[in-house]
Amino acid sequence: MKTKFLWLILVLMCLLSCIEGPKQEPIQTINDRLLAAEKQMNGLLEEAKSVNKNPRTLNAKGDMHWTHEKFDWTEGFFPGSCWYLFEFSGDETWKHAATHFQAKFELHKKLTTNHDLGFIFNCSYGNGYRITKNEQFKQVMITAAESLITRFNPKVGCIKSWDVDKGWQSQRDWKFPVIIDNMMNLELLFEASKLTGNDTYEKIAVSHANTTLKNHFREDNSSYHVIDYDPETGAVRSKQTAQGYANTSAWARGQAWGLYGYIVCYRYTKDLRYLDQAKNIASFILDYKGTPKDGIPYWDYNAPNIPNEPRDVSAAAITASALLELDTYSTDSYKVAIDKIMNALASDTYTAKLGENHNFILKHSVGSIPHNNEIDVPLNYADYYYLEALMRYKKQLNK
Repeated sequence: MKTKFLWLILVLMCLLSCIEGPKQEPIQTINDRLLAAEKQMNGLLEEAKSVNKNPRTLNAKGDMHWTHEKFDWTEGFFPGSCWYLFEFSGDETWKHAATHFQAKFELHKKLTTNHDLGFIFNCSYGNGYRITKNEQFKQVMITAAESLITRFNPKVGCIKSWDVDKGWQSQRDWKFPVIIDNMMNLELLFEASKLTGNDTYEKIAVSHANTTLKNHFREDNSSYHVIDYDPETGAVRSKQTAQGYANTSAWARGQAWGLYGYIVCYRYTKDLRYLDQAKNIASFILDYKGTPKDGIPYWDYNAPNIPNEPRDVSAAAITASALLELDTYSTDSYKVAIDKIMNALASDTYTAKLGENHNFILKHSVGSIPHNNEIDVPLNYADYYYLEALMRYKKQLNK
């Protein structure tokens, strides 16, 4: 009788647990992960200071690869990570580091030859302004936004991603390529309108988001990487890839960029179309049956040699950060998926031991397999979005 009674109690406890839903990660766990990340980044900061350069990744020999001085789309991520660590710790060392290393590329705010100004200046100066309200940072952001909108074509309704007159892009027969990554540059434009009261930037961001929504996505809510447009008529010329396995495949980081980008669009506009699209993309990512159990995707969902294909931790980190924000807007709960990805990222499989990995936090990311570049290496943007995810989680738990 006693055994049956105990068994009944256990069943009731299990049922109550199911009703309550998944338990969130305790705040101490998140703090411990942030403290561990800060210790690791201390080593990376010392190495960066010794040569006065922004770290990007490791080369094939395992040596440090720094960002290019002339221009590098990843140059904003290391200063951005420093801003997150300053926000977490209050240690002025990180504030000074962020300010110093972002100043190295401040002049790039006037460049009109690249679409990545949103990535660069919102992740660095944008975080700096959000935290410190430094007026100089604000002006840098506005200037960068002015430069970015020069690439907007009203016939197409989008910002041009790459110029096609030189480099490998010139070999693709493109006229006006727009990549899904470009959704990440819209946050700078939304912020510029907010900071200036001038809605020109926001209108361009909305046009880009709407055109991308119309043309980039398939019926299963995965996205093409590149849509090439006719700049004279706005017609779609082709749907291709540059970094994925095939034109019709789902490049993992591209899906994460799309998810994050539409959540940002909803944050600023409250347009439910953007929230719905973010949910749709999240469903594709989270329901995809070929994804490994730990939630860290292969570099392309349709890569030909799965399971013997590289994972892309950067895609997982971006997705985790995006889902944390999506979870605050949606009646659907994404906590189970968030915790699965975050616990995987924090595991020994993907988080480097202190002092290893050239002091980058995360291992096993992929830059571009078709270009045979940055394969199974740490990447500064994987670390950035992991820190952002940890900070978002911490803030949500503190509410």
